[in-house]
Amino acid sequence: MEITRLSPDDEAGCIDAVAVQNAGTKLDCPEMLDLTPRGFANMLRYGWDMNPEQAFLARETDGTAIGLLLVSAPSYDNLNQVWIDVNVHPDHRGRGVGSALVEYAEQVTRELGRSVVGFGGYDLPKAEAFARRHGYEQKAIEVNRRQDLDGLDWSNVQSLYDGAVARSSAYELVKITGALPDELLDGMVAVTESINDAPKDDLDMEDDVYSPKRLRAYEEAQIKSDRTIRRVIAREKATGELAGHSTITVERERPHIGIQNDTAVSRDHRGHRLGALLKSAMLLWMRDEELALSLVDTWNAESNDHMISINEQLNYRIIARVFAYQKTL
Repeated sequence: MEITRLSPDDEAGCIDAVAVQNAGTKLDCPEMLDLTPRGFANMLRYGWDMNPEQAFLARETDGTAIGLLLVSAPSYDNLNQVWIDVNVHPDHRGRGVGSALVEYAEQVTRELGRSVVGFGGYDLPKAEAFARRHGYEQKAIEVNRRQDLDGLDWSNVQSLYDGAVARSSAYELVKITGALPDELLDGMVAVTESINDAPKDDLDMEDDVYSPKRLRAYEEAQIKSDRTIRRVIAREKATGELAGHSTITVERERPHIGIQNDTAVSRDHRGHRLGALLKSAMLLWMRDEELALSLVDTWNAESNDHMISINEQLNYRIIARVFAYQKTL
């Protein structure tokens, strides 16, 4: 077996990598969204916010792709950490390929001068056993939920919106497609940092650090990856202060798929039903603007009761539970 780094310009390699990952997903969690070669290559070029991931492909001597390792090294915060994703094609499991990829990832981590490795595994006995065998400890549980818009009761969405409007009369909504106007950038840094109030459970993680530069990098990465960014922002009428936001990106390659990137409300503005206002307003807007959209995926810590309660009112259902593991080298 040979493990080599994959370039985003290696079209055949990206096709092989996606085939490995999608084959594993189909077996382990069939409802999870597949990757596309184009989307995968863009992830290697731009990442989430212009901090691209690294990909390493494991091949047999005859060139058959049998395993995929993804390595993400944060560049804005948590500079002691690396997060990895290990995938082995179902036809080649039980042969030590996954273990070899973990060992390779830990060596890459050391070469980067970092000491903490984390990865996510589906809520499956074999994933738990794999993590324990390699010395990883479960630290948190993340849940992927999906909203199927075709079966959504829009009267329920409207009712949630109307009720939230009645509780939030001191605020107005601003809708933005694409990059933020310069005059909103600093205010959005503070709002985005509110995500740090979401539960981290037992994860060894510092707070995320945001800046105007990082927000612009996020926008650049999404736009270059051919995703449309849509934001709904709550602004206090009396002061002009930004109080919260909800952000969804829509793939142009697959415009039926939306990803909830973030929903957060600043601590000083909580208690006015702004979370419900933002999410319901976003849905009503997307219904009018993104006619092909049929599903929205979101992720939350399983312990994030407040946001989950809003999602459940909007008919989200669980797709996957993922355990987050960490290990100090």
